[in-house]
This record gives sequence, structure tokens and C-alpha cells, in this order.
Amino acid sequence: MTFVDDHAPGTIVVRTGERKLYLVVGPAQALRYTVGVGRPDRQWTGRSVVTGKYIRPNWEPPAEVRRDRPALPTLIAGGAPNNPMGAAALTLSGGDYAIHGTNAPASIGGFVSYGCIRMYNRDIAELYSRVGVGSPVVVTR
Repeated sequence: MTFVDDHAPGTIVVRTGERKLYLVVGPAQALRYTVGVGRPDRQWTGRSVVTGKYIRPNWEPPAEVRRDRPALPTLIAGGAPNNPMGAAALTLSGGDYAIHGTNAPASIGGFVSYGCIRMYNRDIAELYSRVGVGSPVVVTR
């Protein structure tokens, strides 16, 4: 698709207001994915980089999530049906957020998370195959 922006190929651009993630693939060209983003009180903007790539990762609910949902276990094994990370995850610098799959596909397209970017499992698998550790990430409203 035509993409009007000034980012280098390989850059992941998330526009939370659109609930879209773009992977810049060339001048004025990007792949576009519909995503779930942070609830209005949990959104963030800024620059980051991919710091890790994981297939069916375990999930340790962050302290903020555990405060809101104290019944959650401290660790949910990768691949478990109640693991919200889905098929794969790209962790972001700073350690608080990730771009990941989901076990709740109906949440895609909404303002639904604590700040992570959710993708359909098929889409995170494709993105995972196209980016590497160190890939830049830009999140805007």
C-alpha cells in the first residue's frame, strides 16, 4: 500500500488512533495490519526498538495487571489457551511493552490492552519473519 511517511524500510510504525501497524518496506510503501492497542488511559507514544523475538512465549503478568487481576497466576506457559501473548512476541526496549499475538482475536481493532500492541496470530507470525532485533518502532497517536 502507499504509505506517506518518512521512515526507513524495516521501521514498524504504530498509529494508535487508527489501530494500525505499518511495516515500512520501501519508499512510500508499507504493509498494513489491524491491531489492538492500549486503552485510552494506558496508551503511550514514542520511539523504541525490538529487543527480543519469541515464539509462544511464557507470560508473567506485570505488577499493574496483577493489581487489577490478583487471581492471575504469576506465570502462564507459552502456548496455553489462557496465555495472552499468542503465537509470538516482539519485546520492546524499556521492558514494559511488546508487539504480540493474541488468544482473543475479537480484541483486534480495539483499545484493549495495558499498552501492548496485539495482532492476529497469523499477522504476528508474518511480522516476526520480516523484522529483527534492533528494528526501530515508532508509536504515535
